[in-house]
Amino acid sequence: MSDITLDQAQKVVDAALAKSREMGVKMDIAVVDAGANLKAFVRMDGAWIGSIDIAQKKARTARWFDMDTGAIGGLSQPGGSLYNIEHSNGGLITFPGGVPLKNGDGEVIGAVGVSGSAVEDDHAVAVAGAAALS
Repeated sequence: MSDITLDQAQKVVDAALAKSREMGVKMDIAVVDAGANLKAFVRMDGAWIGSIDIAQKKARTARWFDMDTGAIGGLSQPGGSLYNIEHSNGGLITFPGGVPLKNGDGEVIGAVGVSGSAVEDDHAVAVAGAAALS
């Protein structure tokens, strides 16, 4: 299993920060490694303190299931095949803002989680961070 390097994690954070600034939003940005352990984190000046935990949980959720957290959210609605999954694993976040990170071979090497604005903004910043590895 491959793992994200510190240099790669920093590229993800830098790209996510650039997108956040472009959008005019203040974000907490977390990058986890292939084992879902925190590798890099930044809290922009003025970003919500409560979003620190959410960003990290979004990143871990995306890594544990190797899919965008918004996709998991769609499956976890009442009647969905993953209904109530957010109560597993010590608490998951099942709304947008968590994205798996892949290497050039398409192998998942970690994930990024972003929180601090509307979930659509969180997702856009996470996608921009993930794109730094392509």
